[in-house]
Amino acid sequence: MIGPKAIIHLDRLIHNYQLVKQKTGNKQIMAFVKANAYGHGAVPVAKALESVGADWFGVFTPGEAIELRKGGVSGNIMVFCRFQSEFLEKANEWDLILNISSEDDLNELITFHGEMNSSPRFHIKIDTGMTRLGLPIDSVSSFFNLLKKNSHLNYEGIYSHFATADEGDLNYANFQLEQFKGVLDTTGEMDLSFQHIHFSNSGSVLNLPESYFTMVRVGLLLYGAFPSNEVPKELPIKPVMEFKAPVVNLREVKKGTLVSYGGVWSAPQDTIIGVVQVGFADGFPRPWYGEGSVSLKGELYKIAGRVCMDQLTIDFFNANVQCGDEVLLFGENKTDSILVENIAESIGSTPYVLFTAIRGRTEHIFTGL
Repeated sequence: MIGPKAIIHLDRLIHNYQLVKQKTGNKQIMAFVKANAYGHGAVPVAKALESVGADWFGVFTPGEAIELRKGGVSGNIMVFCRFQSEFLEKANEWDLILNISSEDDLNELITFHGEMNSSPRFHIKIDTGMTRLGLPIDSVSSFFNLLKKNSHLNYEGIYSHFATADEGDLNYANFQLEQFKGVLDTTGEMDLSFQHIHFSNSGSVLNLPESYFTMVRVGLLLYGAFPSNEVPKELPIKPVMEFKAPVVNLREVKKGTLVSYGGVWSAPQDTIIGVVQVGFADGFPRPWYGEGSVSLKGELYKIAGRVCMDQLTIDFFNANVQCGDEVLLFGENKTDSILVENIAESIGSTPYVLFTAIRGRTEHIFTGL
């Protein structure tokens, strides 16, 4: 196929997983593979991690979870979207773990168990300050009293979610952590125990070891990117995705020639303009044209003008380039490196947004195992 490629280096994925394992003192790791493993390919990524002992996976929807099961993933799969009663039969059928975040959810489970004499496994989410899904702190006692009266239900975990753990100021994260510890104290006083307790994400893995508990949830670090520029970056993670695309046309243009939509870029000298077959429909970040470059044979070449839906143009002045050469868009290979974090910072975005945009006509190629 002539077009963009996402080369997924599964050996680098495993390297990053093992680094996180060491960093967290061998805690259980829930690997997040939602949104097609952040654009990397959910089933191949999960199976590669299973091959080295990973047995917890986080997704957002039941459909994502069932895709993993159909792909042969046998580990624990937790679904993080808002609980809905119509998920219950599928969760039982496919052995999925649900997210419970209100007393109404719990009542639905009680009713389902009464009708079916079984219930899916579930974890209880506590809202410690994200103000999204989760059991409010002032509802904890009522909720756990009801749970204790229905201890036959298949509850096994409790967790919360940080709002600011990837920022330099950890005051609010520490506040959330204290809130969560208070909830754990309450459950202990009520003789309720949980096999799995988790709070930590990629940011707090790096800077808040007090949040590890029995399990850590990790997404971005596994894929070889740091969640922000405010976290420690000593962990030697490797970019898992190598995003590249081919040069399909080269032409000589004179100084002053306008290139691409809007004519916002003009050739600063006589030069060679190359057309690269990748555009924003394939996941290339359109705002990157302002300051952006691609890399070829160890050299950076500026993007010339606005990124189009299907193609972009490059100023290849004095380059050793031929049609068919593939340029690096982001990631790393033997000769070239462009970190996705640097692109994200330049355009006011995040690696999460850039990774999950990789889709459509981009061919995924899995290597390294």
